[in-house]
Amino acid sequence: MYFGNKILKYKDEILKDLDTLLKIESIAEVNDQKCKEALDFILKRAEDFGLATKNVESKAGHVQIGVGGNLCGVLTHLDVVPAGNNWTVVPYELTRKDGRLYGRGVADNKGAALINLYCLRVLKEEGIKGVNTLRAIYGTDEEKGMKDMDIYFDHEPVPDFSFTPDSNYGICYGEKGILQLRLYAHIHNGTALTEFHSGKAVNAVPDTAYALIESNEYDDQQLMRLADASEGNFEFIYTIDGLMILSRGKASHACEPEKGKNAATVLIDLLAKHFSHHDLGQVCSFIDYAINNEIDGRSLGIKMCDSASGALTVNVGTVRIIDDIAELTLDIRYPVTVNGDGILYRVTKSAELEDLNVKVLSHLRPLYVEKESKIISVLSDAYKNVMGENPDLYTTGGGTYARKLGGKGIAFGPVFAGDETNMHNADESINEENFFKHAEVCLEAMYKMFTENLEK
Repeated sequence: MYFGNKILKYKDEILKDLDTLLKIESIAEVNDQKCKEALDFILKRAEDFGLATKNVESKAGHVQIGVGGNLCGVLTHLDVVPAGNNWTVVPYELTRKDGRLYGRGVADNKGAALINLYCLRVLKEEGIKGVNTLRAIYGTDEEKGMKDMDIYFDHEPVPDFSFTPDSNYGICYGEKGILQLRLYAHIHNGTALTEFHSGKAVNAVPDTAYALIESNEYDDQQLMRLADASEGNFEFIYTIDGLMILSRGKASHACEPEKGKNAATVLIDLLAKHFSHHDLGQVCSFIDYAINNEIDGRSLGIKMCDSASGALTVNVGTVRIIDDIAELTLDIRYPVTVNGDGILYRVTKSAELEDLNVKVLSHLRPLYVEKESKIISVLSDAYKNVMGENPDLYTTGGGTYARKLGGKGIAFGPVFAGDETNMHNADESINEENFFKHAEVCLEAMYKMFTENLEK
């Protein structure tokens, strides 16, 4: 018998607390007060359970059990991406339907964050005597560059052994580099395009976009004809300010852009088939010739892959053109064996052709942990104890707190294979049975980290 199943008696309490946590619209940089509220909620519940807590500048914090030995950590984040469009349930509350749990953050990452807290509660209430110090570490800025962990580790030591349940099962031993850029001009110089809006987050494929065009009847007819012949989903709306073209795509996480359909690039491709680059301005011109609908970076001159982590991907996350604002954001995920500085150089050179400036929003270097490491061994044993089989080892294009741990931590769970969670998309959800199976695996892993001599 394994220890992890002891968390199942807390199911009802977990779901009640999860509903409360999901109702807090903690979108980093959009509503920092709500991010603080989410952190406060976790720390208050920990205190209710009699656990020790620490708040670090209201940006991060931890809940702790035990003292001495190795410092072990389990890291999750309480911020979420914006809800976006096309939900069939209320985004910011828990909905149980057809064996699934729905709500923004239920899979990424509030569900796992709450499970971590309850794992510590179980260890305390079961009277387990550990040989190590175990912390559940919480951040509020993971979706916007992980500055929260920079702040946290300015005050607290990096754990000796860690994992973050913010990916998939089995065990992720490598994460691609993530380069997020803002490309901008000081003024919009297009003559026909007056406005363009798409996307709310750099790390998500936008599912809607619209453009406002000063056009004549011939332009309108040509655009409609081209739209009929394209694979896009467009709507033409006449307004007092000109012709509005609405583009509908499909959202997905930027680490898997092939699962979405970028409403912005599809719309710019349509416009560029009729209007000149001079008509559209430098931002749309750059997207048309340097990216278009590609996700592999070929036209940017950065297409590459390696055997460990696969191919580079590029996502146009946001586009904003209005008055004196003309900008776009890019999310580039590059292989673990590549130096990202060369990628930045090539993108900058391409942007200079349109007189666009480049600002680095975030650059997270790749993560690679040896398969024979102690943390992988411990987590493999925990997984096998609960699931009855060894976990697969894999790499990902996703970015987690693991890359902030200096090679001392990896991503592990909470999503099982075949469970389509719609992270960063409408109707984010997780299979309820799988959710609590993750709870068992997580508790088993935390139990082993707390009680075993990890130096052996």
